[in-house]
Amino acid sequence: MILRCIECRREYPIDKVRHRCECGDLLEVVHDMGTLRKKVSSQLFDERLAKREFPYNSGVWRYKELILDIENKFIISRPEGNTNLYQADKVGEYVGIKNIWLKHEGENPTGSFKDRGMSCAISVAKMLGFKKVACASTGNTSASMASYADLAGMESIVFIPKGKIAFGKLAQALAYGAKTIQIKGDFDDAMKLVQEVCQELEIYLLNSINPFRIEGQKAIGFEVLQQLDWQVPDWFILPGGNLGNNTALSKGFRELYQIGMINRIPRMAVIQAQGANPLYTMWKEKTPFTAVKAETIASAVKIGNPVSWKKSIRGIEWSRGVVEQVTDQEIMDAKAFVDASGIGAEPASCCSIAGAKKLVKAGVIDKKERVVAVLTGNLLKDPDAVVNYHLGRLKGIKSRYANKPIMMESSLKAVRKVLE
Repeated sequence: MILRCIECRREYPIDKVRHRCECGDLLEVVHDMGTLRKKVSSQLFDERLAKREFPYNSGVWRYKELILDIENKFIISRPEGNTNLYQADKVGEYVGIKNIWLKHEGENPTGSFKDRGMSCAISVAKMLGFKKVACASTGNTSASMASYADLAGMESIVFIPKGKIAFGKLAQALAYGAKTIQIKGDFDDAMKLVQEVCQELEIYLLNSINPFRIEGQKAIGFEVLQQLDWQVPDWFILPGGNLGNNTALSKGFRELYQIGMINRIPRMAVIQAQGANPLYTMWKEKTPFTAVKAETIASAVKIGNPVSWKKSIRGIEWSRGVVEQVTDQEIMDAKAFVDASGIGAEPASCCSIAGAKKLVKAGVIDKKERVVAVLTGNLLKDPDAVVNYHLGRLKGIKSRYANKPIMMESSLKAVRKVLE
């Protein structure tokens, strides 16, 4: 197992700290496919699921050989993963697909998919002997890092854009004891700063530029396949913010294909918010990648200069995938249906549902195909967006599916009148 540059192909050992190649491009973890063919099988993973022993009780470390084959003493796990795969009829009717499953990553310990990659990267930080870790965040990464750093006995430092983080996420970072630094600017400014800080002060960087974060997030796809009895769906649909998730899933499926565990590849659809759409613009207009000034109600994907865009495009092309964009109105309408199904998710998660509806309408996805849409974060990550949608208080957004609270007198007669 080594680190390799995605551009110049230069290689580095995994036991040395490095997040970028000397040429300046990103690194990825490369596994020995020959070794994996001999060591892993669906039967092995099914046996581990049944036993529920550490570290295989985790929905990441159950697939340890495919993720990061390190000594168990270094592994930091809550455990994460083991999230549900829902078949929601109400959402299916809204999207126009009968066979649609919702993979709810908001059911992870800190309420988002970030826990999968964080478990992996924090374990590497422990293996390398670090005492301090840091990240830039719109919320979910900071919540996850702060929790896992506490478990590992490390100090965590979070850089967040001032006034641009949902309270449900900020509350977690503060509660878990992270040193929280608010900066003037947006996420992309915070991301630039944290890379400089980690380089100069020898702090371990835990954003998705870290290749081990990507390895942990691959387990989302592995777990879905296991839940579907190792049958490959036609599509995976994911929100697109910093683009680590589709990078991770496409990498994981490619590796499974190479070792013969699957015989076909699911197509990937990445859905960006219209106000934070650099990948969509590049894809649609066939122009060079250009960062944008991000603006969207979906704070978790409010990223105008995603660090993983090269890896992301490579994965989309390899899977014969697509990129689409959705408006904030479409996001919040889709969210209303996800929430009303009794499942619930934060706004960014519902890019996948809004995008699925749009792709079905355009004929890109056939109504008979089997689709998995990933919900990335918990409903309570951004309670203000939920309440204000149902109260009709979101600027520029119509509350088409509002469930407004009812004001009335405090009497049995009044209650009876309302209920009848």
